Amino acid sequence: MNIRHLGSVILAVSDLEKSTKFYHEVIGLPIKNKHGNWVELAKEGATVILHPASKQINTGTSIENGIVIGLIVGDMDSAVKELKSKNVTVYREVESHKAGKNCIVLDPDKYMISLFEPSFDDGAKQARGFHGFAPL
Repeated sequence: MNIRHLGSVILAVSDLEKSTKFYHEVIGLPIKNKHGNWVELAKEGATVILHPASKQINTGTSIENGIVIGLIVGDMDSAVKELKSKNVTVYREVESHKAGKNCIVLDPDKYMISLFEPSFDDGAKQARGFHGFAPL
């Protein structure tokens, strides 16, 4: 198998319209494709796909099942300030690490979104596609 890159992450959501508004208007991901009960959002790299959940597949929140979406941000402090002004729940406040700053916020279904601002102050190189820290 010759995998080139991650193509998409599909999230089962309880309210497609509410989640589309969150990822598009609040987070700022452009809508690439929308038809019926399928919405694709992406800036570059992997696509986030939203699809309505049935009770059978929506078995718990991201906090319980470990699903995390990682996003790179240019300025962590302004990103968090903006999200808080839009009443987005901060699950874990900003933490500074040698590799950069990290914060976790929650979407409408409580899926975790790990925000990461890389730091190259120490001359270290980040691996391409590194999207932050796990929630623990």
